[in-house]
Amino acid sequence: MTPALQRGANVALTQEIPSLTGVVLGVRWNAGAEQALSDNLVAATILCDRDNRAPSDRYFVFFNQIASPEESVTRRSELLGDDREQIEVDLGDVPAEIQRIVVALYVNDGPGARRTLGQLRDCFIRVLDQRGGQELVRSENLAPALRSETAILLGELYRHTTGWKFKVIGQGYDNGIAGIAADYGVPL
Repeated sequence: MTPALQRGANVALTQEIPSLTGVVLGVRWNAGAEQALSDNLVAATILCDRDNRAPSDRYFVFFNQIASPEESVTRRSELLGDDREQIEVDLGDVPAEIQRIVVALYVNDGPGARRTLGQLRDCFIRVLDQRGGQELVRSENLAPALRSETAILLGELYRHTTGWKFKVIGQGYDNGIAGIAADYGVPL
C-alpha cells in the first residue's frame, strides 16, 4: 500500500511513471450504519479549461452522463478493488483545452433529509494505473474534518509542464453540488 497523501499534497504521476497512459480515480467511503447516506452519495467529475471552468455541462460526468464528449473520462461500471465509484481517464485522449479534472463526492438528496458528509467514518480518493489496477496514490482519510458539508472536492488530476499531476484537495461545501458547480461554471 502506498503512503497516504495529505490534503494539499501532490504527486507528479507521469514524471515518476513515464509509461503511464491512463488512470482510474477511485472513490471509497464508509457511512457505517447510515445506509441511506451511503445510498445517496454520488461521485462526479468536472473537466475544466485554463480558467477552471467547464466548457459546457457536457464536461460534468456523473451517473446521468457517464462520459465526457470525446470519452476520455468515463465512469467505470466494473470496479477494480473495493472502491464505491471509479472514473477512468485516458490521459492521451483528454482534449488539449482541458487543464484539470476534478473529482467531487456529494449527497444526492434534498435538504430536508439532513444528511451530511460529517456522518461518514471514512472517505478516500485514490489513483490506480489503468493497465493493471496498481494503486499509485491514496489520500489520507478525509472524513474526520467533515461536519455539515454535503459535498467535497476530493482531488484533481491536472496538467503541468512535466506532464500530469494529482493533488488531494479535501475541500468541503455546505451547499452541496450546487456550490461546486457554481465554482466551476457547470449549469445544473
